[in-house]
Amino acid sequence: MTEPVAEDVRVAETTAHEGILRRQSARESAARTYARSLPIVPVRARGLTIEGADGRRYLDCLSGAGTLALGHNHPVVLEAIRRVLDSGAPLSVLDLATPVKDAFTTELFSTLPPGLADRARVQFCGPAGTDAVEAALKLVRLATGRTGMLAFTGAYHGMTAGSLAVSGGASDLRVARLPYPQDYRCPFGVGGPRGAELAARWTESLLDDPKSGVPLPAGMILEPVQGEGGVHPAPDDWLRRMRRITAERSIPLIADEVQTGVGRTGAFWGVGHSGVTPDVMVLSKAIGGSLPLAVVVYRDDLDVWRPGAHAGTFRGNQLAMAAGTATLAHVRENGLAARAADLGARMMSQLHCLAAEFPCIGDVRGRGLMIGVELVDPEGRDTGARFEADVDADTAADAGLPIPVGADGGTGVAGSTGRVRDPRPADPALAAAVQRECLHRGLIVELGGRHDSVVRLLPPLTISDEQAAAVVDRLADAVRAAWRQRETGELGRGGAGARPGAR
Repeated sequence: MTEPVAEDVRVAETTAHEGILRRQSARESAARTYARSLPIVPVRARGLTIEGADGRRYLDCLSGAGTLALGHNHPVVLEAIRRVLDSGAPLSVLDLATPVKDAFTTELFSTLPPGLADRARVQFCGPAGTDAVEAALKLVRLATGRTGMLAFTGAYHGMTAGSLAVSGGASDLRVARLPYPQDYRCPFGVGGPRGAELAARWTESLLDDPKSGVPLPAGMILEPVQGEGGVHPAPDDWLRRMRRITAERSIPLIADEVQTGVGRTGAFWGVGHSGVTPDVMVLSKAIGGSLPLAVVVYRDDLDVWRPGAHAGTFRGNQLAMAAGTATLAHVRENGLAARAADLGARMMSQLHCLAAEFPCIGDVRGRGLMIGVELVDPEGRDTGARFEADVDADTAADAGLPIPVGADGGTGVAGSTGRVRDPRPADPALAAAVQRECLHRGLIVELGGRHDSVVRLLPPLTISDEQAAAVVDRLADAVRAAWRQRETGELGRGGAGARPGAR
């Protein structure tokens, strides 16, 4: 009698699942994003695992877009929240001082880069990262008396007006756009250290040329790893160069650590890899331990706010501060940043092997547990400009210059995969198919990059070796399945723009 009962339960769960999704589609805004490509209804979660209303289990490598440093419902986070609830303390206190806030600020300051913690100020903002970006932009404009900003191609800083402007959107804010160095699709067609050097020279020229049309700006904002832009880690030497360029010209440097912070990249903060100390840090996502919290941390000499100049009703979220304190302390005390560096390197090594097997994987890149796999059309031709170099292959490789490859006379770029090849056109249709096949296999992944052609992995820092192996195996199976569909004609040919951006 147990089997019919189990079947009835399964049917009921599936019916409820489908009903919830149907009502969401009918009621919610057309602006919804993840729900379109991830038609699941989470009802329980622990660590890396989510269980849906239909009874299916998934390995979650989206992690709330990087919010869940410790995964879902980590015991130290739950205990911190329960302590506040059981204490009878107020849950929202605007910007009043509380023991919970004091503990959070103390723990946060203990993790900051050297040179900032001993002279830092913290501004509690609205609850989202974009609120903190807006506060940072307002702060540096007020402190310097200037108006313009420097930002980078491929950036993502949020969805409010100023945040969109420095992310490449239209705005009244004057933004000068700078090239962000990358290997596989280097804007100068070079890649490697030479490409980063050219990007730095471009920045210097723009600032120092009186005819560039770019007056001295109020600040520069950058991500230590561009996440939504396609998982592009900033080269350490280039980031140090940006610090020198801005310091020499009295331009405040803003590091957007919303997604790279709290151990994600293999250092507690993404700027830690280069040893850079920014003037301003924008923090959110993981600092709230899964609950909404955002802050700006900045040098005390920039603290020129007038009372009430930047506020927010929910900047006193006590549960988020308690959960954030527990998360920051657990990551620090258990060396989870170093763990992310080690495990992320092993996962990327395995993905490089997969890239060698499938020509549709153009590049594998990332830092720590912030990993990207770019899907391309291997039969297409990249239309970006390329620099030709009259040098032999060994010299070119040492210098990071283009290397002649193939009988067609094209040039290849030595990218993060360590392979030398032409960058091929992005294939968003194939990437979407890989994401669907991952979901069928119980793996949740995100897509990013300019054309949504980069499969992104953002697992919690608590992921085990066994779980990491399962993630790579499921992703590999999904790539094989999607590639078979492509080869048999079930998928159309790729190319940029083949799939409308989900975000």
